Formats: sequence, structure tokens, C-alpha cells
Amino acid sequence: MRTTRTRTASVLLVAALALAAAGCSSSGGKDSEPKPSQQSSGKGVSTPRLKIAMITHSGEGDTFWDIVQSGAKQAAAKDNVQFLYSANKEGKEQAQLVQAAIDQKVDGIIVTLAKPEAVSDVVKKAVKAGIPVVTINSGAEFSQKLGALVHIGQDETVAGEAIGEKLNAEGKKKAVCVIHEQGNVSLEERCAGAKKTFKGSISNLNVDGTNTPAVTSSITAKLQAEKDTDVIVTLGAPVADAAVKAKGDANSSAEVDTVDLNAKVVASMKSGAIGFAVDQQPYLQGYLAIDELWLYKTNLNVIGGGKPVLTGPTIVTRTDVPALEKYTAAGTR
Repeated sequence: MRTTRTRTASVLLVAALALAAAGCSSSGGKDSEPKPSQQSSGKGVSTPRLKIAMITHSGEGDTFWDIVQSGAKQAAAKDNVQFLYSANKEGKEQAQLVQAAIDQKVDGIIVTLAKPEAVSDVVKKAVKAGIPVVTINSGAEFSQKLGALVHIGQDETVAGEAIGEKLNAEGKKKAVCVIHEQGNVSLEERCAGAKKTFKGSISNLNVDGTNTPAVTSSITAKLQAEKDTDVIVTLGAPVADAAVKAKGDANSSAEVDTVDLNAKVVASMKSGAIGFAVDQQPYLQGYLAIDELWLYKTNLNVIGGGKPVLTGPTIVTRTDVPALEKYTAAGTR
């Protein structure tokens, strides 16, 4: 694997990360309040039992968040943590779920900032109430301003720039960047980063990532209208599968590349249906977030000294498939 350059200050790797893989889990319902993890057994340490809530912007069927939860649950089992998870792709509803966690008087909150304007006030409210907050995955530039201890994830602009550089190395000329959730600042940053470094032309295509048939149809129409497109860049693993189908429907020769891994993406790289993927290590995001809150509550430790802790990006290709297959099958990559 080739690790791309990063410009953010702190990259922290924790030695205890080589743990047994945890199984996949389903994400919380659209309007659900945080629910206890069935896999957080509370064994491993003798520190007091903690209750930690994770609230994300996950849409229905997004396998990325299953992997994040796998990491969080593994760390929760080790750290004697009751892990609560809930999600909603709409910013207003996500904010309500954060409020529900505050009302439950949790010991810590993990939250994504994909739509920071919608959740900023309630995150500040949690901090003011004395609940430590860790942000993950999206909105790194807003994290410190809201009072979070640390942000854990990849630098989205750097990830996009890495995509553009990889496409240049492959000699690509015309790309489509598929944004599967409108208003998600992280997705917009990825496309903008790719546009910054890509020497060819690149246009954005907005789709509803929770409606796979519609995604396939939109990408197919785009490829039919612009037949000289030679690469489709998707920003989530489930959308990559739809793009592969759209490529066939449009009888296009465009390459499909993506951000994020799952078992289907790895299988598609193995078959050649997908060229490369940008891995931001979602398992690590979930695992480190729980660990950070446990470390803070038990010892006032802040990993990375408060600077963003990077979990990516790393570009993986077909040559990496043999090393990845068993982990994607286990739901940890």
C-alpha cells in the first residue's frame, strides 16, 4: 500500500490496535435514540463502567458505519464501556439524537460533523454540560472550535488531492466525482481536492446515496451524455457498486475508483471492475474514539495533543487485495 502525504500535524498509532476482529453490526434506525451495544461485554479493565454514545450522519444501508461500529465495540468491550449508537442523515435529526445522549447523562459523546451548522449548538451544549466530546470522520476544521477533545479521521482535502494525483499517473483526462449526500462538507472537500490536483477536467454529480437504483440511473445518464468520460470517482463503497453497474448499462469503458473499502469493493478490485480505493480506516476511527474517551475519563489523556489524529488516506489497489480479503470479510476493513 502507498500512504499519501499529509499536512495535518498529528498522526498517532496505538500499539494495541492489533486485536481480534469484531463482527459487523447494523446501524441505528433513522429516528432511533442511542441503544446499548450487544457486543460491549464490559470485560478487560477494572475501571468504572462508562456510557458512551456515538451519533453519526449515516444513511440507511451505508456499510461504512458498520465498520466504524465494529471498531468502537471492540474498544468498548476492552474498556468496560456501554456503547450506544444512533444515526440520522438529516442534520436536524442528528442534533436531536445528540440531545437525547445529553439527556441520558452519558460519560462521553462521539459525533460526526458532516453538517456542522445543524449540530454545532448541541455539541457546544454537551461540552458546557461537562460531557467530553470526540469528533470523527467529518468536519475536522470545526472540531476544536466546538470544544471537542480531538478529531479522528482523514484529511478530506488531502484524500481528494491524492485521488487527483493518482488519476494523473494513470493518464486520465475526464472524471466525474459522485457526491452521494448533498450538504456533506467532507464529500465536497474530497471532490474539491481532486479538482485541485487533477490535470484533466472533473465535474460533480449529486445523487441520493440511499436510493441505489436512482444512483445507478443518474450515473448511467451522465456516462451516456458524456461518452468521453474515462473515470468515475465515487466517495463511498456502496455507491461504487452502483457505478460499476452503471458503467455496464451505459456500455462505457470508464474506470471506477472509490473512497472507502468493503468486501464488495475488494472483490471488485480483484476482478478489475474497480481500479483503486482510498482507505480511511473506519474501524480505527471507531476504536480510537472510544479509547480516547476512556483515556480522558480515567487519566485526562488527550491523544494527538488535541490536534487531528489521521487515520488516512491510503490508496489501495488490486495488489493489496490478498492482504485485505480476510479483514473485509470480518467487517474490520
